[in-house]
Amino acid sequence: MTALYTAEATATGAGRAGRTRTSDGLVDLELAIPKEMGGPGGATNPEQLFAAGYSSCFHSALQVVARKQKVDIEGSSVTAEVGIGPNGEGGYGLTVALVVDLPGVPGEQAQQLAGAADAVCPYSNAVRGNVDIDVRVA
Repeated sequence: MTALYTAEATATGAGRAGRTRTSDGLVDLELAIPKEMGGPGGATNPEQLFAAGYSSCFHSALQVVARKQKVDIEGSSVTAEVGIGPNGEGGYGLTVALVVDLPGVPGEQAQQLAGAADAVCPYSNAVRGNVDIDVRVA
């Protein structure tokens, strides 16, 4: 594959309790371990950043699929819920739930559009087989 664009970010400090910054400076964030994982919270974390990226990428894929099928999805949204926990092998793993809201689109058609978006979304293609993904229509 030839990359059309490459994003670059660098983490410094204490990893999950450090800082991350993109090479263009548009993202420059303090990171904190969530309270649920024993940290202080109060700043963003890698799971939130992944959820933001995945939800926006999946929403773009959904729009492409809907446009090709000539389906109006005005007012649509995608919420990504990214969970982290022990994987049973001494490390950690992720889970993802993608909640697709397609107001005015009948249930079966909405589920078909969500499935088609999952097939073309780069994030879905990157994690498929490695992360449990639940794509559901709200």
